[in-house]
This record gives sequence, structure tokens and C-alpha cells, in this order.
Amino acid sequence: MGLEIERKFLVEGEFKHLATSHSHIEQGYILSAKGRTVRVRIRDDKGYLTIKGPSNADGISRYEWEKEIPLDEAQELMKLCEPGRVDKIRYLIPSPEGRYTWEVDEFFGENEGLIMAEIELESEDATFEKPDFIGREVTGDRRFYNGHLRVFPFCLWKHTI
Repeated sequence: MGLEIERKFLVEGEFKHLATSHSHIEQGYILSAKGRTVRVRIRDDKGYLTIKGPSNADGISRYEWEKEIPLDEAQELMKLCEPGRVDKIRYLIPSPEGRYTWEVDEFFGENEGLIMAEIELESEDATFEKPDFIGREVTGDRRFYNGHLRVFPFCLWKHTI
């Protein structure tokens, strides 16, 4: 917990054969104010409550606090969430140099067709290798934030990218 440093990219090409695991994620937002979110996530059979602060100017880092909570509590909290949910499968793929793990999200529902990868780093200037499936960087582009996708799903604006 503390500072989350990550970069986001669109995915172009095959990646599933590289995954070491995958999980189903459904998430809702109790609060999604500008720069601050309180998120409830159900990942397979586990629940999580996450609080995120505002991003820095380039969108690479922000405060994040996350706690695992019982599944039944996460299911109850989902009932309190604002309208709209994010539904996705997350694939975990080791980075080519073996130092990091790529999290590749394949979205469903109104966000179907969007596949995005993110990598969490130790510092904002950390170097890393991009696998062949990594496309254009979208770090800091708010359209690609999960909280935004819940309200303005990819199906409404995919023709603009």
C-alpha cells in the first residue's frame, strides 16, 4: 500500500499463451469523484476494498490503499455502488526480463473489444522491456481509467482511437 506507480498500454496481438494465470474481476465504485475513488472488487472468490487518490500530472503515480475483505461483504458493498460495473478477465504475464508482471485486462459488456495492459513499477523512471503484444501507451488518458469506463464505456468512443 502507498504509492502506486504504473503505466498503461493498449494490447495489439496475441498474449494469452504467455499468461501464467488469469482471473475474473467484477468491480463497482462506491465513490468516483474527480481524483478520488472507492472501489469494490470481486476477483474470483475474493473481495477487495480499494481507495485511490488523485494521479500526478502525467498519470503515472497515485496513492492506493487496498484491503482484502470477505466475499460476502464485497457482494453486499456492490449493492451500494454507483451505476455501472467493470467486468474483465485479467491475465498475468511475466515481463521479458522477469522483473515485473504485466496485467492484461480483456474487458466485457459495454467495454468489449478493449484489451489493455499495465505494468506496476518501482519508480517513475524505471526501465522495462515491452513484449511484442504491447501497443500505444495510454498512461494518463482518463478515458482508459476503469472508473471512467464504467460511466463512458468503450462502445461509445472506440471509433476515436
